[in-house]
Amino acid sequence: MQASAGCNTVSGVAPGLTVASILNNVWTVLEYSMLILIVRGISRIISALPLAAALALGRRLGWIFGYVIRYHRRDAIEALRFSLPEKTVTERRQILKRMYLNLGMTLIEELRMSRVSDQYLRDHISWENESYAHDVLKEGKGVLVLSAHMGNWDLLCSIAPHFNYPVTIITKNIKNKGINEFWMESRRRFGLKFVPAHNSYRQCLAALRKNEIVGFILDQNMIWQEGIFVEFFGKLACTTPGLAFMAAQSGASVLPVFMLRQPNGRHLVKAFPPIPPPPDRKPETIRAYTQLYTKTIEDMVRQYPDQWIWIHRRWHTTTSEPDMPESMKIPPRAETQQSA
Repeated sequence: MQASAGCNTVSGVAPGLTVASILNNVWTVLEYSMLILIVRGISRIISALPLAAALALGRRLGWIFGYVIRYHRRDAIEALRFSLPEKTVTERRQILKRMYLNLGMTLIEELRMSRVSDQYLRDHISWENESYAHDVLKEGKGVLVLSAHMGNWDLLCSIAPHFNYPVTIITKNIKNKGINEFWMESRRRFGLKFVPAHNSYRQCLAALRKNEIVGFILDQNMIWQEGIFVEFFGKLACTTPGLAFMAAQSGASVLPVFMLRQPNGRHLVKAFPPIPPPPDRKPETIRAYTQLYTKTIEDMVRQYPDQWIWIHRRWHTTTSEPDMPESMKIPPRAETQQSA
């Protein structure tokens, strides 16, 4: 084989494919395989620990995230300051500390998910107002679940099929392919179905037509091209209108459901009265219902502030974004009053 001048392309290899790119591809495959093995090994070790010891380890990890690595700590402090001004500085610090501890325990629980038993789920998860879900499913139009990053939110999504609720969730892939595969694999064993965050509208409607459940976690910041502005803790937050659109088109009710951490490794799934679908898909209607859903989340966060992820930059997108149409900058409350 003869190397061409000026590059490391080798004759007999397709044009544009270099030795470096081949080595990089090989390393990527090896890295992916090694990471999968490492994560599975860690999962087996943590799963072998008694629950109390595993959760103690999680709290220690949470403390490291918050006080050593200081992961998004400044963002969380600022969010707590303007969201809960009625709290003292000491109270907000305690909320922040408990939030990091909860995150650490959630991480450990996620690593144990691939090996949890049915008995564990029965012993450690209880429901409040589960009848709301049964009542809405009797309508035959499916259920749109409204939830947020509270408690162990991922456990809520994963265990629903175990309790005979067929659930499809809209999810984004984790950038690291190895960790993403472990995450997906540990949830598929419960019967959870996934659709991508983009271009999945029809798949969600199909699930609703089968009288299944589609889950929405609505407390994530959106770019302005994909969201609308509603108030969250008195400040405009760019939010997806997808839940309101889907409820209006399908006729499915929206059921608020949240997972709350309880003492001794237990969890409470708390459901609230269903919200009827919007009567139409007019912009002012969609905005009003998106505001209603967001206020439902805010009420839960106010009640359990240490169980929400204050590290998320919920208000990152602002009305000062370049090229944003003026119509998007109308405060939701003012627009609602104009249309009333």
